[in-house]
Amino acid sequence: MSYKNAATTTITRDLVKYEEGTGNIYESLVIIAKRGNHISAEMKDELHNKLSEFTSSTDNLEEIFENREQIEISKFYEKLPKPTLIALQEFLDHKIYFRNPAKDQQ
Repeated sequence: MSYKNAATTTITRDLVKYEEGTGNIYESLVIIAKRGNHISAEMKDELHNKLSEFTSSTDNLEEIFENREQIEISKFYEKLPKPTLIALQEFLDHKIYFRNPAKDQQ
């Protein structure tokens, strides 16, 4: 998954570009939202796996350590673009495969 191409801030967008792929802006937005949810789940799993390496087996509150690597990993994920912005960029770059079974049956 490429995080580099997506914008990190919100910008004004031309809605006509989103109609090109499906012919319906609302259908395009549903596709983008579903892809955004998928990206969010992937990022969450990835972060959880990386941070699970730092968990300790003891439950003692006195032994909480600040791990510099753990803080750096967390900061990296905080600075990434939002999953919806990544999905928007993927849609505009035609990197999302989608199909509508209702239209395929007609």
